[in-house]
Amino acid sequence: MHTIDGSFGEGGGQVLRSALALSLVTETPVRITRIRARRDRPGLQRQHLTAVRAAAAVGRAEVTGAAIGSRELVFRPRGVTPGEYTFDVGTAGSATLVLQTVLPALIGAAGPSAITLSGGTHNPMAPPFEFVERAFLPILERIGPRVTAKLEAWGFYPAGGGRLRVTVEPAPLSGLELLERGAIRALSAVASVANLAPSIADRELRAAATALGWDPACFRSNVIMGSHGPGNVILMTIESDHVTEVFAGFGEKGVRAEIVASRAAAEVREYLDAGVPVGPHLADQLLLPLALGGGGSFRTVAPTLHARTQADLIERMLGAKVAFVEESPRAFRVDVERGAR
Repeated sequence: MHTIDGSFGEGGGQVLRSALALSLVTETPVRITRIRARRDRPGLQRQHLTAVRAAAAVGRAEVTGAAIGSRELVFRPRGVTPGEYTFDVGTAGSATLVLQTVLPALIGAAGPSAITLSGGTHNPMAPPFEFVERAFLPILERIGPRVTAKLEAWGFYPAGGGRLRVTVEPAPLSGLELLERGAIRALSAVASVANLAPSIADRELRAAATALGWDPACFRSNVIMGSHGPGNVILMTIESDHVTEVFAGFGEKGVRAEIVASRAAAEVREYLDAGVPVGPHLADQLLLPLALGGGGSFRTVAPTLHARTQADLIERMLGAKVAFVEESPRAFRVDVERGAR
């Protein structure tokens, strides 16, 4: 059994989710202590408990400590079972992060699966649906499995009520070399509002256009109908020869629309100026499938604490090697050697 200190590295929910994912894949029990010890509300919250229950269902696991507020969990998987699954966070907690927990196991399962996830689909501090659909899943398909995702309802914080449907066709994972972005084929910035004034989207788009200098045809507003609550997100997409990247800015109470757009645009500019194919969030997502598959290399911006935490956990639980090599202050090469499991 692996014992993982949940306070190491970024010290939040990622340690829990990744430990559960690796436990499922390796069919190795894990004890996670000091869960989310670095957060204002430590221990399991609703979103994290849903991830635990989802992992337990997929892995037919025996679990102790699965309760709101719990700071220690023991998880004993008994084999991954493909099939039809439905998981409901019950709040605006991120549905995409629950998916992140079970997907590594299901892409290597003995048969196809379908998952319906309800909760938040567009949350600050979590991958929005469009990032998963446009940036991550196409690369996953490039190295083997075919995973499709459909957004059936938008869910913003704090109301939630979103829903997405995911289908998984497993396949062995090959390696990946993604060192160049290639030519940029398309750029877009879409500002969406739900139960809010459309002028918010217009202001974000004007600020983004000023910051980015893209052609006016790249900018579009979107009014979402039928959302359970108010919400706002601006999504900036860069489609290149070898990769598509998605950056998001989320509206916050008390934060001007122009600031929301400017922050997201600054992240886009940093990515474009670095001349690398992989942005900071996609780098985090690629480490696990590469370590489980044929390894590989990619170039990215300076790695985040999330990425370094993920690499550390992968090395501990898989025996894989992850190296971050600084090429310049803006660009890093990441080399991943397949784990022995």
